[in-house]
Amino acid sequence: MAWRETFLRCFGPGMLGGITFGDWLRLLRENRFAIAPTSWLRALSITSQSTQNSLFRWLEQKRFGASFDDVEVPPPLFVLGHWRSGTTHLHNLLAVDRRFGFPNNYQVFFPHTFLTMESLHSPFVEWFLPRQRPMDQIQWTMQSPQEDEFALCTTTFKSPYMGWSFPARREYYDRYLTLRGVSDAEVEQWKAGLIAFLKRLTWKLRRPLVLKSPPHTCRIKRLLEIFPQARFVHIHRDPYAVFLSTRHMLTVNFRMHCLQRPRMSDLDAWILEQYRRMYEAFFGERDLIPAGQFHEVRFEYLERDPVGEVQQVYDSLGLPALADVRADVDTYARSIQGFQKNNFPALPADLRQRIADQWQFCFKHWSYPVEG
Repeated sequence: MAWRETFLRCFGPGMLGGITFGDWLRLLRENRFAIAPTSWLRALSITSQSTQNSLFRWLEQKRFGASFDDVEVPPPLFVLGHWRSGTTHLHNLLAVDRRFGFPNNYQVFFPHTFLTMESLHSPFVEWFLPRQRPMDQIQWTMQSPQEDEFALCTTTFKSPYMGWSFPARREYYDRYLTLRGVSDAEVEQWKAGLIAFLKRLTWKLRRPLVLKSPPHTCRIKRLLEIFPQARFVHIHRDPYAVFLSTRHMLTVNFRMHCLQRPRMSDLDAWILEQYRRMYEAFFGERDLIPAGQFHEVRFEYLERDPVGEVQQVYDSLGLPALADVRADVDTYARSIQGFQKNNFPALPADLRQRIADQWQFCFKHWSYPVEG
């Protein structure tokens, strides 16, 4: 229903719904308490929720203590790719295989308390969610697979996504996209936050994890430092389509997460720069992945033959036999046949040329036509 989207835009805490009160105060201090008047209700919602989160976190720590401190996280399978390249589609297909685990919406947005509160709190939160993602028509629930990046926002603040909430310091948070130029101490804090979340998730699910986060696309070196045997599957898509869909996604996300007036005047330049930085890092670090641990998917092929492309992922990466779950994957693939993607106006000629010029290396590498 439309009222749910209106509620989220006006009152929803966005990605900071799971933050604790102490961390919320620290984040506000770091951003000089600069909250736009139009976002005061959102800030009030976060404040109210944070006090509950602090209590629930204390209860969870009291209940579980150090139960997951010694948990070993099996090497994950990381789904890589720029936003709007088909990472969600691929992640959802892989998550059908219940031999793997994945973080869901509730777990990434409430990383401190999901062990204790998920079964009780998740249905309540879900009641306020639109039945489809605000930026597209993908069905979602609190149990849907989601990016682990959101958990890092809440637990470490070391994510470019924080710029969605605090655009006045967007350049500061953008440092965490590639983690290049970030101090060793901050990198270690980022690693510790990721490991802590994955340990709790592994302790709960008792299965190897399939993880999806677009920023991981340009953090291959750091991920291999933690998980030398991790597997990676990268998905790419026509860059023009990626640009248009990313611009739409960010416009929607600002409405759902922003605590300051969003910076729209330089949005196109920001998208161009983030894509360039992401793929310069990706191509610079991709060869660090050992043989047999990397596979690449073309979105257009996945869209045309999802089960066949997933079969190639399994074969290339040496995953458990797909035959054991192929019927489930096929059923899911059939269930989303006829999915209607967003339609966007044609790109102006000058902007199209900027994309072609600045992303030329990707057009060339993946053989996407610059013209037409």
